[in-house]
Amino acid sequence: MTEIFNRKSIPLLAEVDLLIIGAGSAGATAAICAGRLLKGRVMIIERYGFPGGTSTQMLDTFYGFFTPGDQARKVVGGIPDEIVNRLDQTGDIFLRPNTYGAGTGINYNPEKLKQVWDEMIIEAGVQYLLHSSLVEVFNENTGLVECIVWNKSGFSKILARRVIDASGDADFSHLAGYAYEVAGELEPAQSMTTTFRMSNVDLARFESAGGKKMLKQKMHEAVASGTHPLPRKEGSAHAMVQENCISTVAVKVADLKALDIFDLTQAEIEGRRQAFIFEKFFREEVPGYERAAIIGLSHQIGVRETRRVYGKQRLTREDCMRGMIPDDSILLCGAPIEDHRKGADGSAETVWEYIPGTGIYGVPYGTIVPKGSLNAWVVGRCFSATHDAHASCRSMGQTMAMGQAAAVASAISLEKDLPAAEIDVSELRTRLAEIGAILEIPEKIADTSRNGWKNNLNKT
Repeated sequence: MTEIFNRKSIPLLAEVDLLIIGAGSAGATAAICAGRLLKGRVMIIERYGFPGGTSTQMLDTFYGFFTPGDQARKVVGGIPDEIVNRLDQTGDIFLRPNTYGAGTGINYNPEKLKQVWDEMIIEAGVQYLLHSSLVEVFNENTGLVECIVWNKSGFSKILARRVIDASGDADFSHLAGYAYEVAGELEPAQSMTTTFRMSNVDLARFESAGGKKMLKQKMHEAVASGTHPLPRKEGSAHAMVQENCISTVAVKVADLKALDIFDLTQAEIEGRRQAFIFEKFFREEVPGYERAAIIGLSHQIGVRETRRVYGKQRLTREDCMRGMIPDDSILLCGAPIEDHRKGADGSAETVWEYIPGTGIYGVPYGTIVPKGSLNAWVVGRCFSATHDAHASCRSMGQTMAMGQAAAVASAISLEKDLPAAEIDVSELRTRLAEIGAILEIPEKIADTSRNGWKNNLNKT
């Protein structure tokens, strides 16, 4: 970086106790939680012009709050509940029971969610900076991490006592020199997806013609006959909060590397191409979609995995399938292993594997502490997990819970002047429980009816 700028000449933008890189679901939740605890000594930076990451760029459904199946339990609470509550107050959510095997989804209006993230971050007293990208890190033995950022005002530096990497691609961890695995090196990386939304859908006609079952059959027939060059035989199209609109997870782009700019460019182009192939298929083959049209594509292609940091501990497939809750767990997960990949015939497919026993496992604290870290945590899809475990624990309910846990951990670390790896996890769990986090298997069966959200809130 010395060829680009003179480090000493870069102006100081801020000195903070905690800097959060990335305002996706994990980072934004971390900022809200940490802002309340650290009282104005927190900053979050985000490279786009709005917060939310995947939650506002690509999707309209929170998964991971509930376990799948007829006996669903709610396994995420605390600040994630507050976020959903804000959306509920304005009528911007509904529950979508046991959707496509992933469990009950919380459907929301992603445009309203942008405002909710904004409001809650600002209310927490967080210094909030959009359109700002991390470009370099100097992690020297001064007690402060020097982060160089770039935005339309030019280069500037932020000095932070602690850092939470919520960048998705583990950008901070990469620049700070922490070890990680790149998706695709050991197992095939999960495919990428451009989501799209369609308006003017006659959902009553669609349901009367067979709904999801009919759609699946139509997709299989289209692939078999070659009438429409769909990239996969199955995909989801579900009702949105907005009337007569649907959102999809159907496009699949495989065999391209999201960390390679040439591959990523090709993936964006291919994702858009596939979206309009699907539009033509829906209009010509699916009852209720005759007059429907795409009204929006995801802000960028959805990337499921790139860098996964090696943490003090690593969540493995075996950890998930044992269904155990260790004493040092900081959140619960009941999501199945949901692996989006290319099948033997070259088409895209999704492989599901459900958690046995109670259907719930605990995620240990060490998975959000980079190996060798003194002052940093990693949350969201770049946390420490193997490919299979990551395919289970990447739902936004879990990433928000990670952000919440990292925020409380950072507060403890600052209060007691302890490295990230040395805080008392029992104290962390106590504090998390005090703010509504769910750390033990709930006895109560959740109400997952369409309007059942209010009956699922934790009362403290």
